[in-house]
Formats: sequence, C-alpha cells, structure tokens
Amino acid sequence: MFDNKLAIVLVEPQGARNIGSVCRAMLNFGFTDLRLVNPQVDHLSFDARQMAVKAAWLLEQAKVFPSLQEALADCRLSFGTTRRFGRYREGLLHPEEAAEKLIPVVAEDPAALVFGREDKGLFTSELDLCQHFITIPTNDELPSMNLAQAVGVCLYETVRVEGQMAGRTHGPQKLAGNQQLESMFQHMKQSLVNIGYLNPQNPDHILRSFRRIFGRAELSEREVRILRGLFNQIDLFSGQKMTRKQEQGHG
Repeated sequence: MFDNKLAIVLVEPQGARNIGSVCRAMLNFGFTDLRLVNPQVDHLSFDARQMAVKAAWLLEQAKVFPSLQEALADCRLSFGTTRRFGRYREGLLHPEEAAEKLIPVVAEDPAALVFGREDKGLFTSELDLCQHFITIPTNDELPSMNLAQAVGVCLYETVRVEGQMAGRTHGPQKLAGNQQLESMFQHMKQSLVNIGYLNPQNPDHILRSFRRIFGRAELSEREVRILRGLFNQIDLFSGQKMTRKQEQGHG
C-alpha cells in the first residue's frame, strides 16, 4: 500500500552506526525512502554499512538535504517525534494513534516520520514544520530511546495498524464466517443435549456462555472443522451420529 510514499527523515544524525541500523529497521518493514538532514557523519562509511547489513543499498540511495523544510517540501503530512512535553508540544500521539492518521494519507500522497538528533531530539522550530507529534511511552528512569529502536517501533505500529485497517490478520488462517459458526453452535447444542449436558428445555442458557468463549477466541475455519469433528465423536458415542445428509443440512 505504501508504495514508497512514507519517508523516514533523520535530522542531523550523529552516529553512522545508528543510520545503518535505521536502514535495517526500515527494510524490515518494507520502507525505502530515507532522507537525511545535514548529517553529522558520513552515512556511507563502513560503520553505517556494517549495521545496515543487507539494507546497505538504502544508504546509497538516501537523499541528503540542507534543511528539514526542504526535506519535507513534497510531503502532505509530517509527524515529528519527541519525548519532551511542554507548551508547544501538546496533543502528543502514541505510534499506533499516529498510524491511524498517517495511513489514509499515504494511500494518495507522500508523508514523513521525522526523528531528531540522538542527544537533543528535534528543536521546537523543527517541530513547527510537522502537523502532528509522536511520543513513545517509556520508563521515566530512561525515557530516551535509541534512534533506530524508535524508528522500528513507529514503523512496526504503522504496518500493524495498516494490516488491521485492511482487514488482514497476523496469521495465515481465515476466520470462520457467521454461517459456519452458527452451524457449529447448532450442532454443539444438539450434541450436548443428547449426552445430558444441556437442559433440553432451555439449552441456550449455557450455550450462550460457549458463544462468548468461542467468540473471544475468533475461531478459524479449520478450528471450526476440528470442533465439528469433536461433536461428531460425541454423537457417535451417544448413538446420535449424524448422517452425511444431516451434516450438510446443518451446514
């Protein structure tokens, strides 16, 4: 979806190894637009390449700008990261909240995540160029994160939220549909009535609890088939095994 429309902007990065690590984090999540604003070290150095590993090619194609304003010139929306709170640093978003605002924009237009210096972060004048601010909740004893780690957290949340918004799950299994679930519950009700577990006069009383339990589990199609197999075995031992035609009727 992102189609290289999300830029990672590093303002005056001071460590070559940090820049290389950022490249690795970027490629981990499928992002390739690296922009450096007045870097304080050689981003093509051995140290940077060593930390980038197989993402070293991002270093070679990185764009270098003399100012943040120029680096953001083509971006419709920019998010500046900060760990400091204050008069001009209000309305801070957590990374997942920022992702919810970011994703609809990058479907059409370029946007940027902006990260500041390792020691001082972004200046207020630089945050002025951003429309939103991001902060990562950390322990007060050591609130400042490593640059590459901060980039990794923000990109992870961006990819995760994009997947949720697109209706994708984190696993390969397809969730069972309502018709499959209802068929399973009807089969389950009859099987449990047959063995005396459910009261035939009011079987839905306990069955509703099972509905809640399995609802929270978000059953896949495969898991529904497994449970139907279990109920078939219950039917077999209770002498109520359904015929193939009856099973199809429940389905």
